[in-house]
Amino acid sequence: MSAAALDATADGTSVALTATGAWTVERAAELERIVDAAARRYQATPSIDIDLAKLERLDTFGAWLIERLKRTLIAAGATARIVGLSDSDRGLIEELRLVNQAPAQRHARPNPAVAALDGIGRAVAEMGWSLVLIAHLLGALTAAALRTIAHPTRLRLTSIVHHLERVGWRAVPIILLSTFVIGAILAQQGIFRFRSFGADIYVVDMVSVLVLREVGVLIVCVMVAGRSGSAYTAELGAMKMREEIDALRTMGLDPIEVLVLPRVIALVIAVPLLTFLGSMAALYGAGLVCWLYGGMAPEIFLERLREAIWLPTFEVGMIKAPFMALTIGLVACVEGFEVDGSAASLGQRTTASVVKSIFLVIALDGLFAMFFAGIGM
Repeated sequence: MSAAALDATADGTSVALTATGAWTVERAAELERIVDAAARRYQATPSIDIDLAKLERLDTFGAWLIERLKRTLIAAGATARIVGLSDSDRGLIEELRLVNQAPAQRHARPNPAVAALDGIGRAVAEMGWSLVLIAHLLGALTAAALRTIAHPTRLRLTSIVHHLERVGWRAVPIILLSTFVIGAILAQQGIFRFRSFGADIYVVDMVSVLVLREVGVLIVCVMVAGRSGSAYTAELGAMKMREEIDALRTMGLDPIEVLVLPRVIALVIAVPLLTFLGSMAALYGAGLVCWLYGGMAPEIFLERLREAIWLPTFEVGMIKAPFMALTIGLVACVEGFEVDGSAASLGQRTTASVVKSIFLVIALDGLFAMFFAGIGM
């Protein structure tokens, strides 16, 4: 098999380029040099014929180089055509002639300010759509709860107990540890700052009110959102990827009643209990630090604690807990149902579930703070 070549024959203002030898991928580097040299040399020629009658062998790579040479010459203003095609090569050349006909579009670099505004707008729109989906799921969940109340036998008690054990009982150690440390840190920082004013005793007031009204329930809900909310999203997302949710609908079962209602009920029961345990652990940690670091006897701490708090202080935190639990459950289930058929989508939705849950819990806490301040609690 002879070497590949591209011989030129000039005839006045026209040139005939005759391709010989084997134009195959095995000689890629050689063919690239031949085609590039011909394109540079004859780009100013008015008329060019590329004759393929003497080719010994032609594959897709060689055919594309010939087509590329033709397009380069035409782009330079020449009249180029391919002649001498055999019947076996004609179909390959015709196929490649149709490839990448549209010219590459150069996109202007976006203005940074416009791009930033575009990102903000898309984020706001996505947040609005998420709120719509949450409201839709809340309505479907309410309808499922009413059906269950009307027909108590539809309640999946075993599923509720199972999820209650997972999100409640198994979460107790990490909740106790986290809130204990938070309470100890608050007490230590309070003593360190208040000592310069000789007001060590008021550390008890600060810690008790913060823990029972705000910090206790917030820390618990953040932990639950990261631990249980993400698990809910991953479970429902995996079930959607395996088409198990569609299978439930095919069997005549409501996925909201079967999958969402037991999980949300478990969260609404578990979070107030965890909030109570977490608040007690935080107060215990604060009392321990006041004793060991601040030199405050436990009897004094307890006496001051009784003076600093009253029943509404405890009620505020406990009232918030079920609403925050409902929010976490709704967001987690919505994100689970929005998972597409890829592992990347599952990871993105799980992350979004945790972020949105924590943000909404904090926003809800702010609304509750304004409401309780307005009614004098």
